[in-house]
Amino acid sequence: MKSGRRVTVVSHGPNCLDGLTCAVVAARYFARRPLEAIFSSNRAIDEILQNFNPDQPSDEELWITDISWRSDKTTDHLNELVDHGLELYWVDHHKTALEAREHGRLQARFTDFILDMKYSASRLLFEYLSRRIAARGESRPGLLALRNLVMTADDVDRWVLQVDGSRELALAVRAMDQREAYRALLAMDSSLTYGIELSRARDRVERELQATLLLATATRSIRQVHARDLTVIAAECDGYAGEIADRWRERYKRGVFTLYDRRGGGISFRRTPDCSVDLSRLANAFGGGGHEAAAGCEVEVPGPNRAVTLMNMVAEALEREADTEAT
Repeated sequence: MKSGRRVTVVSHGPNCLDGLTCAVVAARYFARRPLEAIFSSNRAIDEILQNFNPDQPSDEELWITDISWRSDKTTDHLNELVDHGLELYWVDHHKTALEAREHGRLQARFTDFILDMKYSASRLLFEYLSRRIAARGESRPGLLALRNLVMTADDVDRWVLQVDGSRELALAVRAMDQREAYRALLAMDSSLTYGIELSRARDRVERELQATLLLATATRSIRQVHARDLTVIAAECDGYAGEIADRWRERYKRGVFTLYDRRGGGISFRRTPDCSVDLSRLANAFGGGGHEAAAGCEVEVPGPNRAVTLMNMVAEALEREADTEAT
């Protein structure tokens, strides 16, 4: 590996704590190298990767973290760059990515890749680079100081919620401009001391949470899916979809929350503790992905009653799935 290679990290965004932490981990490890962090939604990832065209691929490394692409053209483009000397790495933990790979897709010629649902992408990347440090006898104290941040991102991204302050940090990050959030996380110390920007964002969160809860309550629509003995709860929000689902989850039995975020245009899926629907599979039906208990997608939803439209879209998708399983 050439020591002077330029590094580009394309990671999940916007404002995803796990995706941002992946970029921070890479930036700390490659502190002596030129590095650019690019954050992409699932909708934009193919365009971003296909537009990655360095003049000298042999002088470049590309790390794709916490996200996967969908188009075979993207795979072909990446392979062409590899043929010209690009070093290509991929780190992901989403079920949809693993399944796509198992079914013969996403077969780029990686220098190396890590696909594992056991941990979040940032934790997988952190442990991978930590092993590299040990094997090479390198010194990267800046990276090793990120362990608490990585464990926090892992806790909230997989919805384990056993690390104090994990949800608070994730919410603060969501209240910030994406680049501002990345810089704030990059500057954090090992004790996760909040800087000025993060502190201000944290203070905004509670006010914004109250406003988005009022919006969600006003737009909430509910439909029963009798074929699956499920309840679909749809609503609009202005950020903080996971928080809304968490506050509502004790009210419903076998519920699937479908929340349209006016702020970013994305759709978040969550489920009640007694619901076994694989939300990654549901999201994949709409071009998205994620985890069994938390997933998302980006779909154009016409107004003015987006919650009603979403409720019916999701209910019908679940009914079709039930019909397929029955046959």
